Amino acid sequence: MQFKNKTVLVTGGSRGIGRAVAFAFATRGANVCISYVKNELEAKATINILPPGDHRAFQADVQNPEAIRQLINKIAITYGSLDIVVNNAGIFEPHPIDKVTYPNWQEAWQKTLNVNLIGPANVSYCAAQYMMIHGGGRIINISSRGAFRGEPDQPAYGASKAGLNAMSQSLAQALAPHNIFVGVVAPGFVNTDMAKPILSGPQGSAIKNQSPLGRVAQPEEVAMAVMFLAAEGTEFMTGAILDVNGASYLRS
Repeated sequence: MQFKNKTVLVTGGSRGIGRAVAFAFATRGANVCISYVKNELEAKATINILPPGDHRAFQADVQNPEAIRQLINKIAITYGSLDIVVNNAGIFEPHPIDKVTYPNWQEAWQKTLNVNLIGPANVSYCAAQYMMIHGGGRIINISSRGAFRGEPDQPAYGASKAGLNAMSQSLAQALAPHNIFVGVVAPGFVNTDMAKPILSGPQGSAIKNQSPLGRVAQPEEVAMAVMFLAAEGTEFMTGAILDVNGASYLRS
């Protein structure tokens, strides 16, 4: 799994899974671009920990279609290539149907779908337009076990990730003739800043014990699954969804 001289974009790359994915690609020779929305300091911190290479951080909100178009164009012009895209940016906001107001409910659904599904759809579109005329590439989407098991307190999150899975498999069929391969990594709980309040709270022990390993995933373990799908030799796995949940949720 070597990516020397490959250009990689990781959305939401300033922390957590995105930072681990960026680091994994950089250690394997890639030039890594990360996108971030607001936290420039964290984005720069990610770039600073990467091994030597031409790595850059770009401000772009995946909710903004024009910002996405400009991001892809900027990367293509700067590097002269775009080989791999990892749609990692996402949000996880509680909105239990028995507790929130109707306006809060609508707001949660709109924002979650915009970030978790429509954003990746637009990134995939813009990246694919470039890849189709430059020999192909890889698109890897970060989903969730919540797409399968349900998210009672965050139903928009579960729905957005289920939609992301379906979109990925549709694109895998549409883009394979263009030498573009699409994969999905679906983690369970991961030890990130976003999950820390839940994992350190009263539910933490129960969540960890959902896995027979008695813990949640580390970001580096999710990154390893991304490396696998991005590597040469896995082309016939296009459309696959890899579970990284420590056997906390099994499906067949």
